[in-house]
Amino acid sequence: MSSSPQHPAPAPLDLSGTDVEDLALYREKFRRRLPESLDELRGPTQGVVDLPPHMAWSGMTSYDLGKPRQRMGLYRTVLHESLRDDLPRYLNQDLLLQLWPVLRPLVGRSVRSVWEDAFPQLASRIRAAA
Repeated sequence: MSSSPQHPAPAPLDLSGTDVEDLALYREKFRRRLPESLDELRGPTQGVVDLPPHMAWSGMTSYDLGKPRQRMGLYRTVLHESLRDDLPRYLNQDLLLQLWPVLRPLVGRSVRSVWEDAFPQLASRIRAAA
């Protein structure tokens, strides 16, 4: 099926040197926040989780882990907005591994690549789910 004139295929991304540098800095921001190991992630697997303002600045502050959409929203928010010390408190290794195949397309490309580069077991979850 070919692209219609109303919906042309996206043009290849053409980044200038400044854009590439900005992207590298953006990814480094996420890389510095990573735990040494996924074993450090011992956050809750059930109940209601309340996020502090520095993470929940733009929306929900309370997430019920028993509700799949809220659980996914919590993990997406924490992956994007947390500080390094927040990750072990709010993320759980087993739950992250379980959610990753669905969560992966919901997080930004930089977050996704930084986490999968650091923790190959996340990328292997994608292959196992395929």
